[in-house]
Amino acid sequence: MAFKIAELSDIPVILALHAKYQLDTICEQDKKDGFVTTAFTPQQLTDLINQEQGLFIAKEGAQVVAYVMAASWRFWSRWPMFVHMIKDLPNLTYLGQTLSVDNSYQYGPVCIDKSYRGSGMLEDIFDFSRVEMAKRYPILVTFINKINPRSFAAHTKKLKLSVIQEFEFNNNHYYELVYDTAIPVKADIL
Repeated sequence: MAFKIAELSDIPVILALHAKYQLDTICEQDKKDGFVTTAFTPQQLTDLINQEQGLFIAKEGAQVVAYVMAASWRFWSRWPMFVHMIKDLPNLTYLGQTLSVDNSYQYGPVCIDKSYRGSGMLEDIFDFSRVEMAKRYPILVTFINKINPRSFAAHTKKLKLSVIQEFEFNNNHYYELVYDTAIPVKADIL
């Protein structure tokens, strides 16, 4: 298994994995095991790679079996949901700091092929992405839709993210979570 920052040549296989688990295209029977809500275009992934180096993947041979997206709030500000979250950052405190676009970044979505779920892949790709992002930001911020309990359980129980608040946006209900990027990782991830 190889963990790496994605390159432009990886985009087609990332999008293929994404389409399997994106809410608009996922098989109905797979929804109970978690899903990704946002659809992404090749251009958006190109921007994520070129501008942020914020697309982290796990590859088995030529196949991408997992990815994590992570980027600055500036990058995410093209989506209304993130504009809403950015406006609320100054109302939140974590690690003794008021959250801001300078001391935090948005983590997610994360997507893992179902054949690799339960194998430790989530923890490994999370740590790989976090080590890279910790070079720029001390605090990770993310959100999980309340209708996605598997993702919530994985992030709070396995990864130990903390709920900082709950919020509503566009008639959906979310948990907002945070994490200290300075927490040590397993040596074999580095």
